[in-house]
Amino acid sequence: MPKSKEKKILITSALPYVNNVPHLGNIVGSVLSADVFARAMRLAKKDVLYICGTDEHGTATEAKAIEENTTPQKLCDKYFKIHENVYKWFNISFDHFGRTSKKNHHKITQDIFLKIVKNGFITEEEIEQVYCRQCDKFLADRFVEGKCPYCENLNAKGDQCDNCGKLLTPLELESPRCSIHGTRPEIRKSKHLFLELEKLQPSLEKWAAKQSKTGRWTENTIKITNAWFKEGLKKRAITRDLKWGISVPYKGYENKVFYVWFDAPIGYISITEDKLKDDYKKWWYAPENVELYQFMGKDNIPFHSIIFPGTEIAAKDKFTFVHHINATEYLNYEGGKFSKSKGTGVFGDDAINSGVPSDVYRYYLMAIRPETSDAEFNWDKLRERLHNELVGNFGNLVNRFIAYSNRAFNSEIENAELDTDSKRLWEKIIKEEKEVLILYEGVQLREALKKIMEISSLGNEYFQKREPWKNITENKKHAQITMRLIANIVKDLAILMAPYLPESCGKIVSQMKIKKGDFSELGKLSIKKHKLGKAEILFNKMEDKFLAQLKKKFAGKISEKDPFEKLDLVVGKIISVEKHPNADKLFVEKIDLGKEQRIIVSGLAKHYKPEELKGKNVIIIANLKSAELRGVKSSGMLLAAEKNGELKVLEAPNSKPGDNVFAEGMTSSPEKEINIGLFSQVKLSVKQGRIFYKNNKLKTSHSDVVCNVADGAEVK
Repeated sequence: MPKSKEKKILITSALPYVNNVPHLGNIVGSVLSADVFARAMRLAKKDVLYICGTDEHGTATEAKAIEENTTPQKLCDKYFKIHENVYKWFNISFDHFGRTSKKNHHKITQDIFLKIVKNGFITEEEIEQVYCRQCDKFLADRFVEGKCPYCENLNAKGDQCDNCGKLLTPLELESPRCSIHGTRPEIRKSKHLFLELEKLQPSLEKWAAKQSKTGRWTENTIKITNAWFKEGLKKRAITRDLKWGISVPYKGYENKVFYVWFDAPIGYISITEDKLKDDYKKWWYAPENVELYQFMGKDNIPFHSIIFPGTEIAAKDKFTFVHHINATEYLNYEGGKFSKSKGTGVFGDDAINSGVPSDVYRYYLMAIRPETSDAEFNWDKLRERLHNELVGNFGNLVNRFIAYSNRAFNSEIENAELDTDSKRLWEKIIKEEKEVLILYEGVQLREALKKIMEISSLGNEYFQKREPWKNITENKKHAQITMRLIANIVKDLAILMAPYLPESCGKIVSQMKIKKGDFSELGKLSIKKHKLGKAEILFNKMEDKFLAQLKKKFAGKISEKDPFEKLDLVVGKIISVEKHPNADKLFVEKIDLGKEQRIIVSGLAKHYKPEELKGKNVIIIANLKSAELRGVKSSGMLLAAEKNGELKVLEAPNSKPGDNVFAEGMTSSPEKEINIGLFSQVKLSVKQGRIFYKNNKLKTSHSDVVCNVADGAEVK
């Protein structure tokens, strides 16, 4: 198809919030994944525009500015430079990296808002909010603290309790206080504007049903979007009582600003205009000529699959709508979570000074990219991939080939006609390369990387099998054929791998003294008679001492985690109970955990009849390593307490399957999998029918965990 008829490729990465430093999870989830795709599409000779920038408005910015004793603008200036430097070091190839605090963004946001008002999708409503006399203003959610009504955490925020994870409003907090002055706020009424999403649902739902298939949205995107539709869209406030933000061009709202969720996605449009001026319309007002690909972490899905398209529909303008949404799951760090305050995990500024090359981070992050489930950054596994894949496979092929050519052939490649064996391999590689391009087009970036490494393995196997160093004197032509084919394989690998390893592939091109190629060069034996440059090592192994230093440097307080925090305790409803086929003392229960059902084997047969257990909401260790008990696989453990021969199960009678169980005043950071030895370190006690860990009561967001057994019973 002629290029003029091909659609342009517009790529966005979720705008990073400007009050912090991005960690590796943030980087792989959006900017790096989008960068790999953008580089691949440029190599495919597509007309590509990759846009990103900092999201600078909202409560979090105001709060951080107060914390750092500066103004919101100065805070944004500081963190914008930090983000810019981090992405530059990671070789992120933005066509433009902008800011939502720029004047053109304010104007475009206001213009779109006025169109939505004109089209009848904005309503006004008076709501109750908290007001601080000393601040002389309404307090945004994050400026209010108090006691969580669910877990009794005394320092819950007005939008969410960081202890139990429950979403809150400031009005739900017990004993609320202003986070700045510590005084009790008043309840006052304030008028706000709302986007009537419920009116937009029919149009949005019809569009999303079609586009999610056409654009091949990721599975998590479809699942989360459909869940919002199923629950029913509700009107959503688009104004806030803040000073830092975009002023609202509406009578009576002179002292309010737009809610950051409303203006942030519009930033993609304004940042494009900042780069291209009036030509931005060729990208954002040309749906027939442009395909929009948007990259993000899964927490940003609704804003891109519902809120932003809803805004576009409400404005009734000829906008470019998203074609493909690509959302990743979460990346964790060494069994825990990234935390700048605790010094846990690698953040962007840390990576720059870590001594690990950016290409090594890029490769490892894309190799473990959390596409369908959460992934974990692990230093041992990074080194393993570095040694086995980058050094032992890809780097080995490149270095062995060029170094041997330097030594044995005076760096010269001859235009030798391929023999049958070599032709057969080349045909196989051409087929594999076509599969890589299909994977790139489908944004299957982890699989594409895997396939490229398989091609590299084929090259290594061929080189080893042909042994040109052995037959160079007896059959020089045979050796020349081998060297020519390897030269072309390495040439193609440098093209295919460039989106992942831009710096390293640039070095390969330099060492081979060839021009940077694109995908149209793949499969061509274009290296004929040619003189190579000097071989240089692409990747170095990571020494044990250096590895230990990295682990220690970024461990933070992770090693101090209480064993209880590693447990994934959830409520499960017993659906059925059967006698174990091979053991009289065991039951086999089918248990509903909300999102899934599991089979669990437990030793309850002496203490309960099957009908007594059926329907109970019990407590399950969901992350306990599966084990086969007398021939039946058990996926988890049901908790019970025993004293003087009496055994009773732990229950959460008013809770729902899948509800998390937590201990008051403690954080929870479950590991992916634990063994029974770790659980044995957790000593749970029974007091007056309630379960305690170190005097912290076990609860769900709906009820206490209970057990009808004598005090002092052993939980097991």
